[in-house]
Amino acid sequence: MADDWRPALAAVSRPLKHDSAELHVAGAARYVDDIPEPSNLLHVAFGQSTQAHARVVTMNLDAVRSAPGVVAVITASDIPGENNVGPVRHDDRLFADNIVEYVGQSLFAVAASSMTAARRAATLAQVVYEPLPAIVTIAQARAADLRIDSDQVMTRGDVAATLATAPNRLKGELQIGGQDHFYLEGQVSLVTPDEDDRLHIASSTQHPSEMQHLIANLLGLNHAQVTVVVRRMGGGFGGKETQAVLCAAAAALVAVKTGRPAKCRLDRDDDMVMTGKRHDFEVSYDVGFDANGRLLAVDLELASRCGCTLDLSAAINDRAMFHADNTYFLPVVRILSHRFKTHTVSNTAFRGFGGPQGMLAIERVMDAIALTLGKDPLEVRQANFYGPGRDVTPYGMTIEDNIAPELVAALAERMNYVGRRESIDQFNSASTTIKRGIALTPVKFGISFTTTHLNQAGALIQVYTDGSVLLNHGGTEMGQGLMIKVAQVVADVFALPVDRVKVSATATDKVPNTSATAASSGTDLNGMAALNAAMIIRDRLALVAAEAAGCNPIGVQFTADGIHAGKETFDFGQLCRMAHLKRVPLSATGFYATPKIHYDRDRHQGRPFLYFAYGAAISEVAIDTLTGEHRVLRVDILHDVGRSLNPAIDLGQIEGGFVQGMGWLTTEELVYNDDGRLLTHAPSTYKIPCASDRPRVMNIDLWDGENPEATIHRSKAVGEPPLMLAISVFSAIGHAVAAAAGPQAAMNLDAPATPERVLKALGALREAP
Repeated sequence: MADDWRPALAAVSRPLKHDSAELHVAGAARYVDDIPEPSNLLHVAFGQSTQAHARVVTMNLDAVRSAPGVVAVITASDIPGENNVGPVRHDDRLFADNIVEYVGQSLFAVAASSMTAARRAATLAQVVYEPLPAIVTIAQARAADLRIDSDQVMTRGDVAATLATAPNRLKGELQIGGQDHFYLEGQVSLVTPDEDDRLHIASSTQHPSEMQHLIANLLGLNHAQVTVVVRRMGGGFGGKETQAVLCAAAAALVAVKTGRPAKCRLDRDDDMVMTGKRHDFEVSYDVGFDANGRLLAVDLELASRCGCTLDLSAAINDRAMFHADNTYFLPVVRILSHRFKTHTVSNTAFRGFGGPQGMLAIERVMDAIALTLGKDPLEVRQANFYGPGRDVTPYGMTIEDNIAPELVAALAERMNYVGRRESIDQFNSASTTIKRGIALTPVKFGISFTTTHLNQAGALIQVYTDGSVLLNHGGTEMGQGLMIKVAQVVADVFALPVDRVKVSATATDKVPNTSATAASSGTDLNGMAALNAAMIIRDRLALVAAEAAGCNPIGVQFTADGIHAGKETFDFGQLCRMAHLKRVPLSATGFYATPKIHYDRDRHQGRPFLYFAYGAAISEVAIDTLTGEHRVLRVDILHDVGRSLNPAIDLGQIEGGFVQGMGWLTTEELVYNDDGRLLTHAPSTYKIPCASDRPRVMNIDLWDGENPEATIHRSKAVGEPPLMLAISVFSAIGHAVAAAAGPQAAMNLDAPATPERVLKALGALREAP
């Protein structure tokens, strides 16, 4: 398809509502738990480990089996295939069979006539453990030298020598907390057995194909015997990329063993205990810089808590390394990444996929340099931007689309950053208790799966003789607006109103072997695949129209008022009927594979991303130095989405991503006790942002530009990059802390900046000599 092809009808670039918006508001959007339950449905609950690390000596399930309503109890010995629900290393067991490695790990499953009966019965197991040493924290894992993956390093130049001769040198540390996904819809799957040993699985999953493959292997079936379907999720954020398989696999095993449909739905507490989080990190840095704050050398060490199994930790920590430069040129650099194993639930994908942690690390470096030199942090940031002759990343990719300097300058000027900072400094000099802060931070986020083979997608389009269109592709809808965007793309091809294109549920029996809807690539991949499929059908229809009109098919035009061929004009439905009568197929599959990307992980060199999405945010905050509490007063955002496919959807993603990032860095705190038990496992103890936390003043503008790469209509991904705009909030809190207690206090501030951590940072300096 020629890159300069443009649609005849402007269905793209229009701010259309979400395709399920009215259903959401009316409560009529159907999720897995809304599917009518068969009369013989079994409900599944897990028996869970009470130990973080132990050997299971005995497990007596007699009381479980005899509990009211119980139909079956399933353990590891009942698995006919591989006891694994892990995506990469196959070290995630559906049921522990000897050793347990985190509190909440599944030991068995109970199938009962009601969910209440199943959950009550699951608590009756009598398990005897032989406790083993439990490693819970990064510090403990470091001391025990317990790693889940080998250390990885990116280097350029002689870091030690350059640091030794730098005119200024600064060392520091930063702790970065994890984050629970807290999707509105918890983990849930409904499995129905079918004839010929087939299974139909309705699941809330971001990765139907991976679920299909893992469950088939667990049950000893071939992939074609398992169909996974998902119409929509009530949020995912990465938490349903790999870990949705646990519920689905347990229900599938029950369905196979009993011949009855089975549903597994975790309640909120169990969901938070049994599923992984965003990785928490410990960062240390050693940087050399000149009098202007320009970096000469950076030695950055990243350490993460991965949990008890690998899951996606290798790729997540790799992406933290990829984004440890953000928008800055690091002339001499070493980025060292440690991936530690702990006896806690396996951490997993979360919006940004390691990028936020790497980006926060370098932004702390920028703030620390500015505080040390007494400069405005924006001045230091701008001094270190990528630019001509300074445009190669630590992993060897040349930055070809750098708009960060221009975008940041535009935002700073439009929103009077310099004047507002001066006003805030004046306010702080007069205020003793309340201190205010402001920060402008940029974002450069790489778009593509860094595991190269995942950058592919398929689509199936069927056109009916009345001119209506049914769209199916491998992407999944989790509220982000993927379906409406791809429908807009298809409607454009045929010059149809968008409501003529109906989206069907994502299903493995329609489009096979798909990648997860993740890495912000859902629209990039599936939009292109759908476009290619639609163009195949459009070209066939153009031949039919040209033959009927006696003209060249090249001249056939699809427009809002009909298909024009020579002197003839056809209604779209009329043309479809003509094609059917002429036995022309009106169904086509499309495929897309991202071009240009390649990466050598052994050398950590290559081009892992097709392009970058850019953005910047100014955040203004106030803190109470007596309580440590804060409030975000104002946010101004300028974000790059290329040529937007749907500005309304994109603006919503930017706002939602920012607020979620703000929660990660300010209020959402995961607390484990010394025994590895998660203490913050409910809304009463884990605080996500609510409506009142949204800044009262929140200005969001889209950058006026297009993607230089030939993406779908020159748009850019928008799912993950906005989350990192919230780093501006953390930096602004640091500015306020520095105003209250000096530069070192701000450098002692860890994330999330809860009131306790703000007070700790303030107190650390006040008690210092």
